[in-house]
Amino acid sequence: MPIADNHVVTLHYTVKTRDGDEIDSSRNGEPLSFIQGSKYMIQGLEEALYDKDKGHKFEVMVEPEKAYGERHEQLVQKVPINMFEGMDVEVGMSFRATTDQGEQSVIIVDKDDEHITVDGNHPLSGQTLLFDVSIEDVRDATKDEIDHGHVHGPDGCGHSH
Repeated sequence: MPIADNHVVTLHYTVKTRDGDEIDSSRNGEPLSFIQGSKYMIQGLEEALYDKDKGHKFEVMVEPEKAYGERHEQLVQKVPINMFEGMDVEVGMSFRATTDQGEQSVIIVDKDDEHITVDGNHPLSGQTLLFDVSIEDVRDATKDEIDHGHVHGPDGCGHSH
């Protein structure tokens, strides 16, 4: 069954940077299952999956515009440390911040005695990613899965909607 929208795709993957540094892999655990066309996966990988079948193995390079986007330096800001009064913040922490554009995830990238530098870019923004993929299974999504927007296990989805 060639992969198309509203198919449940189960796959193993390894993703690396262009330089070959491994970012993530499912190969030492359970494969990943999702509904094709639901925008669960980054655009470049989802596009590469169309028309592939169970058992297919391939590599695909995904440029930033079809992955996590380009970096935007205006999303890196130095803010006074007193904005975090009462909080024990450390470099690497992430949290939701209220901005003029609404809620946004930010990561603390630097800290000194007077300022904390936050970065609103996704950690992989600006990166070209190389995916090594093996397709383990392809099946039609059920009506409930399509309605709920996610894959259900053998006993349903495990929560109420």
